[in-house]
Amino acid sequence: MNEIRAYFKVGEKVATSGQPTAEQFSEIAGSGYDVVINLALPTSTHALENEASIVQSLGMAYIHIPVSWESPQLSDLQQFYEAMHQHETKKIWVHCALNMRVSCFMYLYQYCVLGLPEQQAQYPMSEIWSPTGAWAELVTAAKAL
Repeated sequence: MNEIRAYFKVGEKVATSGQPTAEQFSEIAGSGYDVVINLALPTSTHALENEASIVQSLGMAYIHIPVSWESPQLSDLQQFYEAMHQHETKKIWVHCALNMRVSCFMYLYQYCVLGLPEQQAQYPMSEIWSPTGAWAELVTAAKAL
């Protein structure tokens, strides 16, 4: 798993990363993950054209919520919250291109939905980046809800 770009285990049931390869999805499935949530655009760096069929052929559910890097939306975040809630009893792997979109969404999910303390909720975002621009605006807007 450590070979997967920007991999972070967030808890017993959630892991995040940048874009896995087709071979790495086999490893993810073999590690007991049931659901893959992809926040990257189909045109993102290293995106797999047939990712949905790869993931589903390995017996995992696949959810694609394409989030624009330049203009993330609260509606994208809400879809993510719903997907996490719908599959909360399963092992979930969440990825994007570099784990930047995902780490920000996970921070907001952990802080706003799960109610974790700020410092705990920031992991793994605090290890990856500090949101700026449209992403900082998204954080502010999500926290204001």
